[in-house]
Amino acid sequence: MTYSLLFRLTRIGVLLVLLVGMMSISFSTQASHIRAGDIQSKVDTTANYNPRRIFFRLTLYCSQPGGMIPDQLTAAIFFGDGSCNRNVPRTTDVLIRPGIRRYTYDFEHTYNAASTSPYVVSFIGENRNGTILNIRNPDSQSFYIATTVTIDPSLLQNRSPVLRRPALDDATIAQVFRHNPAAYDADGDSIAYQLIRSQQAGELTTVPGCAPMPTTALGYVRPNNLTPASDNGRQVAYPGPPVGIPGDTSTFQMNPITGDITWNSPGKAGEYNFAFKVKEFRRIPGGFYRLISEVIRDMQVTVRPTTNRLPNLVIPPDLCVVAGTPVVGNVTATDPNGNPIRLYANSGVLPPATFTQASPGPPTATGTFRWTPSCADIRASPTQVIFNAENQPPGLNPVPLTDIKTWNITVIGPAPQNLQVRPGPPNSRSAILSWRSYICRRPGARVLIYRRENQSGAVFGPCQTGIPASAGYTQIAVLTYTDTNDLVEYVDNGGPQGLEQGKTYCYRIYVDFPLPGRGASLASEEACIDFAGRPLVIRNVTVDQTAASNGQITVRWSKPKRIPELTEPRQFRVSRAATNSGPFTPIGSLIALNSVPNDTTYIDRDPSLDTQNRSYSYRVELLSQNLVAETATPASSVRLDGTAFQAVNVGEQNAVILRWTYTVPWDNTRSPTIIYRKDPNATAFVRIGTTTGTATGGTYRDEGTATQRLLKGQTYCYYVETNGTYNSPRLPDQLLNLSQQLCVTVRNLPCAPVLTLRRSNCDSLASRLFELPVTPVSGPVYTNSLSWTLSNTPTDCSRGIVSYDIYYSPNSEDSLRLLTSVPGTQLSYQHQNLPSEVGCYAVQAVDSSGIRSVRSNRECKEDCQLFLLPNIFTPNGDGKNDTFRPKVFTPIRRTHFMAFNRWGVKIYDSSSDPLINWTGGGSRTESGVAPSVVEGVYYYQAEVEFNNVSQTKRTYKGWLQVTR
Repeated sequence: MTYSLLFRLTRIGVLLVLLVGMMSISFSTQASHIRAGDIQSKVDTTANYNPRRIFFRLTLYCSQPGGMIPDQLTAAIFFGDGSCNRNVPRTTDVLIRPGIRRYTYDFEHTYNAASTSPYVVSFIGENRNGTILNIRNPDSQSFYIATTVTIDPSLLQNRSPVLRRPALDDATIAQVFRHNPAAYDADGDSIAYQLIRSQQAGELTTVPGCAPMPTTALGYVRPNNLTPASDNGRQVAYPGPPVGIPGDTSTFQMNPITGDITWNSPGKAGEYNFAFKVKEFRRIPGGFYRLISEVIRDMQVTVRPTTNRLPNLVIPPDLCVVAGTPVVGNVTATDPNGNPIRLYANSGVLPPATFTQASPGPPTATGTFRWTPSCADIRASPTQVIFNAENQPPGLNPVPLTDIKTWNITVIGPAPQNLQVRPGPPNSRSAILSWRSYICRRPGARVLIYRRENQSGAVFGPCQTGIPASAGYTQIAVLTYTDTNDLVEYVDNGGPQGLEQGKTYCYRIYVDFPLPGRGASLASEEACIDFAGRPLVIRNVTVDQTAASNGQITVRWSKPKRIPELTEPRQFRVSRAATNSGPFTPIGSLIALNSVPNDTTYIDRDPSLDTQNRSYSYRVELLSQNLVAETATPASSVRLDGTAFQAVNVGEQNAVILRWTYTVPWDNTRSPTIIYRKDPNATAFVRIGTTTGTATGGTYRDEGTATQRLLKGQTYCYYVETNGTYNSPRLPDQLLNLSQQLCVTVRNLPCAPVLTLRRSNCDSLASRLFELPVTPVSGPVYTNSLSWTLSNTPTDCSRGIVSYDIYYSPNSEDSLRLLTSVPGTQLSYQHQNLPSEVGCYAVQAVDSSGIRSVRSNRECKEDCQLFLLPNIFTPNGDGKNDTFRPKVFTPIRRTHFMAFNRWGVKIYDSSSDPLINWTGGGSRTESGVAPSVVEGVYYYQAEVEFNNVSQTKRTYKGWLQVTR
């Protein structure tokens, strides 16, 4: 019998159907026999390493040859670079169960060059075995699997994931089936899993027919989706994940993180096939992940009826372990039918790890896993060990069942040892850190050095690598580990002015391991050093007088105690800035150190000082012989803001929300901030409440008291008093600072707008594609039209609107941000020159007092996915219609474009340009020349990924006429 070439392109018109029928090409006569398989790869690890040389192993599971069942002596392999080998010899032949043999084929290929996209290495075999239930006529469909390899020198000697579990398994009716391929990546790259449909493929038997065209196997459905539905079975009780819902529809899924496949539960005996991808991701600098390989496995599960029941496997809880520490894991299993159990383990660390079964049971099967991870096993992601418990029922044709569980072992680096700190040279105000050379040195590993003031007392957990932010340390340096000396040193000079006197500095270090595996070590023990004396510190920046001009702020600081003392003249210089970060400008005269008491004061009475509308920051410097010897950390005044809210609903109260901010070197979180208020017609402020602030500010909601609520139309004035400390016995405490005074009037809220966003009629546009104007090469340009009206909510709301704030986000997942403001007389807005019409909007009304309404309804707009290719182009170099690109299109992220001649031979394939821009060249040949295609009719397939949030993907097929 013969089998047609399995191209799957949509043809237009009766002529195209006839062409496909005429051009069908036959494979040699074979019978069905292929059950499962995969291709796995590894880089060249020989002495003469070649980064373009890749070794492969194809594993096939086939029916026992004989009669009409052929012997698969060779395999047809396609290398993804236009070359192929149709006669790769078989390496091994093993009988793994009655009637089924496992064949392996080892081969290699050297690629001519690196590539920006992976090479797809694939196998096509004829044909699948004929008893598969979830594929239509499987014995007349080819078997396709593939793996991808990336040739990139930056990946060094990358090793692709290895799948330790075989691609055949057994299940039983009305019981949960579990499987895990036990994928392992020796480099520590991240692995993800994805269920896909089983595939078939066709290819030409003559050059250039080395480019398979895989498509979904005809009639493929997931194993839990047979027709009729009564064949699919029902879920049974299962603790999960995923948790079973007894009696509910059967489920079949694969965990994308762990690779666990769960089928709850089969309903019909027979053979089922499904495929999945094992994806390898390499983390690259910047925190992004790059897909560098994929392995497609097509596996087969045989479902049989049985009274046997699943065994119950118990494994140790997940753990973390320091490299060099022995790991011992005891595994047990029991069988509800009292059968003996075979225990086994799959993992990339077996060997050198071992797993030994001590007893098969009954009643209890036991086994022990032993492993001492080395420094090479340190990585961010856990090492997986897949344990299996397979019962051994009696009888001539038993149906063994397997429980499977995954043990995750995270290997972390040991802590750096013997960290010590000692003073630097005299008068240098530096610290010298030293520690023993790290036991787990690895090329590219880094030592991260952290410092904090005063001892932390933090106790990190046994699995806490690195130094958490909550411990209060700041990273000060990173060293790349290249030293092989027994002792490593680092000098911390604290910056241009050195470490501050009168402070205690504490240090910790840890090791961060390089890509791809990454990982980190435990932190070292803390090492501390004291510097005698007392630093120069600011203790107060408090507002004395609130005014738009002629305001007043008092600045106080504590004199430093230097050891040794500085040389005269010694003077203080005070500088002011209108922002927290400067620039700072000196104010007032220099103040002689000897002329003032320990706590020095400067009262800023500058006529231009606007304490009503802004805050100010101050810096104090100690000069010795007119050179800066020490600088106090700048501190700002407390800035208070407030917003009044009118009660809208029954039970609500009018309120004023107060917010204050500051940037200060002391800690305002240890003592409460006090809030003061002056009521209408009152002459004095009274204390109304307290709250605990944060490192940068605080908030307070004032609703008045139960007997004296805040009244609409009344004005209330406030200020706050913060209470700070330096948390050190040698530095000042009880640092009281006042904000400016702020007055807020409780007014009616503005009425809320109601927004309307004009939307496109996508169906109408799609039906008139040929009538639409040509989209510019630079892409479409959009205008979104907004309009709004004022509602009547809340009740008695104000309609005295002076402006509208318009908010916008580029898609429905982002938060809204202020786009622009328009006058209160304007009730519409045109958002122009947009590269996409996708976006969300809201409008907020603002009255003359700056009070804002609640935001309007949030309106979002999606784009229309429009794409139209012409049917003719003329690549003759006359500057007109020289490239084949979309005539009409909406924003596109990526396009995979393929062109075929009338015989179905692919003559062009590219994903490099979202707008295609094909110039009429054909595929590159072995000589490297890209010839131009001749005039004639060609057929295309464009797989388009649109540039929207959901990354909509659509496939367009058609024909085109090339005229030169």
